[in-house]
Amino acid sequence: MPVRALRSCPPRIRRAVLSVLAALATIAALVVGAGVPEASAASSLPCDVYAAAGTPCVAAHSMVRALYSSYSGSLYRVQRASDGASADIGLLATGGYANAAAQNSFCAGTTCIITKIYDQSSRHNDLTVEGAGGAGAADVGAPADALPVTVGGHQVYGLEISAGMGYRDNSTSGVATNGAAEGMYMVTSGTHVNGSCCFDYGNAETNNKDTGNGHMDAINFGTECWFSPCYGSGPWVQADLENGLFESNLGYSTNSSNTGTGAIPFVTALLKNNGQDHFALKWGNAQSGGLTTTYSGGEPSTSSGYSPMHQEGAIVLGTGGDNSNGSIGSFFEGVMTSGIPTDAADDAVQSNIVSVGYGGATGSAGSLGSASEISLKATTSCCTADYVRHQNNAGVLSAITSSSSALDKSDATWIVRPGLADSSCVSFESRNYPGDYLRHYNFKIYRQPMDGTTTYRQDATFCPTTGKSGTGTSFASYNYPTKYLRHYNYNLYIASDGGSNAWDSATSWTDDVSWVVSSPWAP
Repeated sequence: MPVRALRSCPPRIRRAVLSVLAALATIAALVVGAGVPEASAASSLPCDVYAAAGTPCVAAHSMVRALYSSYSGSLYRVQRASDGASADIGLLATGGYANAAAQNSFCAGTTCIITKIYDQSSRHNDLTVEGAGGAGAADVGAPADALPVTVGGHQVYGLEISAGMGYRDNSTSGVATNGAAEGMYMVTSGTHVNGSCCFDYGNAETNNKDTGNGHMDAINFGTECWFSPCYGSGPWVQADLENGLFESNLGYSTNSSNTGTGAIPFVTALLKNNGQDHFALKWGNAQSGGLTTTYSGGEPSTSSGYSPMHQEGAIVLGTGGDNSNGSIGSFFEGVMTSGIPTDAADDAVQSNIVSVGYGGATGSAGSLGSASEISLKATTSCCTADYVRHQNNAGVLSAITSSSSALDKSDATWIVRPGLADSSCVSFESRNYPGDYLRHYNFKIYRQPMDGTTTYRQDATFCPTTGKSGTGTSFASYNYPTKYLRHYNYNLYIASDGGSNAWDSATSWTDDVSWVVSSPWAP
């Protein structure tokens, strides 16, 4: 509209036009400026973008950062095991990142669980530990320290869900009901998934029971294929609309190129639904690039009840609507909107997510200091070019060189964390599988996700000492202190100096349990 024409409009219309133009300008600036520095990107965070587009957030949950540039409240609450006391974990600055140091201080010398995830919107749709439902007993809170990660250059914690964990709010405000339109996204992980029901985030029943088709409208992420065929091995972004995980109106995937996200560590998963006759699914790498639409079309036609939808307006995280809680998954941030966001707004939000640098370098390398990124090199004469790595979930010894693949280098890179059972010792978190650690099981070493149990914490804790050969460092098992991290026939174990197991052989034991802590192979 020409300026002269705008000036001639009544004030009410002029204000409305200017508001729309301002919203479009905000979205355009974010799309064009996807690569701008963090300080600039922080001026419009995901809920600012959606509000400017006319689809405001009615729920905004995050473990790691503010989702409004003006937000200065708490992100989540932790409760410590030693005395049952609780503390709210907030931000380092308004519109900034989580104050993980406050959590570390409060939980020092004990363990903590997450008991509440605050809604940053004015609706106050906070999530608390989920009660019993039609398909599952009451859940427990997730361990607060299970998923350390770098976001925006800051060391923070995500939410790592194991089976039997989940969060919910059955008394919400503003969330879509009875066929109203809504959108939602979450940042999750393609490395911590399974095929059990149901790692969901979104709209669910208010009574923790399956009340029928169309009574849910939630993002599902995992490897469960409800309707065959599903192409590839997943994990897939699907819509849990109750009584089905949908990749299309027919249930099964009608898009043979949708083979899933693969094991990428950070995934943006997105669902939007007009509640009447259309829904869409998208996903993207939360570290780079844009969004891919895997489906956009009619509501499910497999049976009645989906067109229109019958959402009830509860919010669920980590389980199905009836508290089916066998799934595992990771959650870093997510929002729900009133109305369907535009594709431009979705793109702008994805650009903002990418700009914060999920999983960036910790800023420290080559030592056993907390958050240092390292590789562990063997010292035995046979194997001085070999490093500790994970392969098919197992810990192995493998040759890594400058010409090795990026995947091999990442598999051989670890982040040093305070010992999960004793902070004076260390634990080794996988660089490319956030929340997974080296741990022993039946004396063999594996890479497995942290589940918060005492046994896991002990199995994944190693206490450094001077190398038994006089070179490097040896790592004693926390719960088997006479056994040390050892390579034997290119597999990894905790091993004694002599014993009944083959890997306890005294031959070259001192060399095999001595390691050089070196600079990381992966950046």
